[in-house]
Amino acid sequence: MYLSDLTWLQAKQELNTDTLVLIPLGAAAKEHGPHLRLDNDRVLADYLAGRVEEQADVVVTPTLNYHFYPAFTAYAGSTTLRLETARDMVIDVVSSLAAFGPRRFYVLNTGVSTVRALEPAAASLASKGILMQFTRIDRAGNEAVQQVQQQEGGTHADEIETSMMLYIASERVDMSKAARDYHPGRGPLSPDPNTAGVYSPTGIYGDATLANVKKGRVVIEATVVDLLRDIAGLRDSPLPAANSD
Repeated sequence: MYLSDLTWLQAKQELNTDTLVLIPLGAAAKEHGPHLRLDNDRVLADYLAGRVEEQADVVVTPTLNYHFYPAFTAYAGSTTLRLETARDMVIDVVSSLAAFGPRRFYVLNTGVSTVRALEPAAASLASKGILMQFTRIDRAGNEAVQQVQQQEGGTHADEIETSMMLYIASERVDMSKAARDYHPGRGPLSPDPNTAGVYSPTGIYGDATLANVKKGRVVIEATVVDLLRDIAGLRDSPLPAANSD
């Protein structure tokens, strides 16, 4: 069920020590090239949360749509929180809900840089006896990605990410503006070739022109399987011991 659909009295009944809480995390303001919208990750997080909610006994919270995305701030409309802010936001949300009983939380995470804030958040919560795990989206559905991927490289607004969006929300994709934009390197993306990082005039890192619905279906369905496996494992995992001091 969705937490936001409940009254506080209903929430009081549903939130207990047996409840597994799922927290979708996806940017609503982060560049995804000229062919995908700024809220691409938020749409993906909402979709995947819906698929999980259909098949697993979880309470789904509202989506967290701001977090730690420092690699894209050179592109208009892109936002990021400071790492400490992103970390503390997750700690605060989880701690607030844990006060009503739940001790197992899963962050359905559709970002990569977000892991840098989620890891210390999980460690802090563990010290309170709360178990929080999260998706590593660059690993979820990875076997399927390897089966369908044709691009020589890429990780952002690329063949795979565009294919996933074509499958779940094709009306939000403009393939006439998809491009191949792959300049291997390290660091944040930038539309300015004279700045540090990886030059990408489009904001794409990969080859979005190779995307299609079939590839998206294969990757999304494999990702859902991996998410359900993660959640089943979390449910069976022992809780951490809370620090006594």
